[in-house]
Amino acid sequence: MEMSLRITEIFYSLQGESSTVGLPTVFVRLTGCPLRCQYCDTEYAFTGGEVFSIDAILEKIASFKAKYICVTGGEPMAQANCVALLDRLCEENYQVSMETSGAISLEQVDARVKKVMDIKTPDSAEADKNLWENLNYITPHDEIKVVLCSREDYEWFKDIAETYSLYDRCEVLVSPSYGEVEAQDLAEWVLEDNLPVRFQMQLHKLLWNDEPGH
Repeated sequence: MEMSLRITEIFYSLQGESSTVGLPTVFVRLTGCPLRCQYCDTEYAFTGGEVFSIDAILEKIASFKAKYICVTGGEPMAQANCVALLDRLCEENYQVSMETSGAISLEQVDARVKKVMDIKTPDSAEADKNLWENLNYITPHDEIKVVLCSREDYEWFKDIAETYSLYDRCEVLVSPSYGEVEAQDLAEWVLEDNLPVRFQMQLHKLLWNDEPGH
């Protein structure tokens, strides 16, 4: 039986986050997510979508003639066949990243995939969903991302980073929750504490006001 996934959208844009920010990228947004983070900007991907075979997904991706592919959601790992899609993309020699909440096991994800894994803070309203064992599957070429909603979140994150030796595992990215923390404030906190993190803002929000398809 041919493997398939439920897809909200496949589109070509500039990567808005992570260490590949600014690079032309094809985004494959899978439908569905078990989390309900209070700052979520992709609620439209919770339901609906259209079922595509993996072959059809690859055909659509190929039409954009891009090198970088980002599998995202929703939560892509909520669909079991996501692992097979990631495998196929790696076999086709794309440079593949996956944006994940870290709430579902990443044990089966191909090591060639750059995993960009969130750690959910208390003010995200979903900190209890952090699956800490996923840190065992994070390698130096992966990235950990933390969206901070308050000064309290920032202090919590500093403790978590030390407890789990995050800075020794891979690059750590911090960003302000849009409309909740001033970007300049977070930048100054990072500098004051000399944190070994990459501060980032969401490029797609600055360019396109976070419109779907961008």
